[in-house]
Amino acid sequence: MKVAIIGATGFTGSAIVNEFAQRGHRATAISRHPKEDAADGVTNVKADIFDTKNLVEILNGHDAVISAYNPGWSNPDIYEDYLRGARFIQDAVKKSDVKRLIVVGGAGSLYVAPGLQLVDTPKFPQEFKPGATAVREYLNILKAENDLDWVFFSPAIEMHAGITTGRTGKYRLGFDSPVFDEHHRNTLSVEDLAVVIADEAETPRFRRQRFTAGY
Repeated sequence: MKVAIIGATGFTGSAIVNEFAQRGHRATAISRHPKEDAADGVTNVKADIFDTKNLVEILNGHDAVISAYNPGWSNPDIYEDYLRGARFIQDAVKKSDVKRLIVVGGAGSLYVAPGLQLVDTPKFPQEFKPGATAVREYLNILKAENDLDWVFFSPAIEMHAGITTGRTGKYRLGFDSPVFDEHHRNTLSVEDLAVVIADEAETPRFRRQRFTAGY
């Protein structure tokens, strides 16, 4: 496959690029500040997602676009910037010759009880709420997209650098609720998140819907 990965130098994007490279696919790693070195099969490309014309030219010829876009959790304007950026990416994909869009979103919109999403629970960290709320809103926007073959992935609630399982290649899938283990924890390493995304790109199982994963 030939895939384009937006947000390729971030925590999640880097793992996704590595996974596709290890599988022998060709990956176009798109970011504002691309890395100087690249693994075999990886092409680092500098791009501004708000330059639609240029982004469309970069995306043309790919089998799928994977968006791991995040304007930064410490960004005071993350709510507005995420929604604007996500929409620009969606528009660029629609104007390109690519039909498959895989969006890596957040866990905040997962339902932890009937009618209750994680982002609305009292213990949800306030510093992450603006970004999580923006991602939730974008999922609702994406649900109205009928031209693209899109899918939205919500990572596990515990998916950060402290999850040290590394790449196991094992996971369980879910839809709108967290995939809890026997200890009622919802965890997934960033390496296994990349496995989930690559598996979905190679063999699509979800169409125009959200899904999630955990151990």
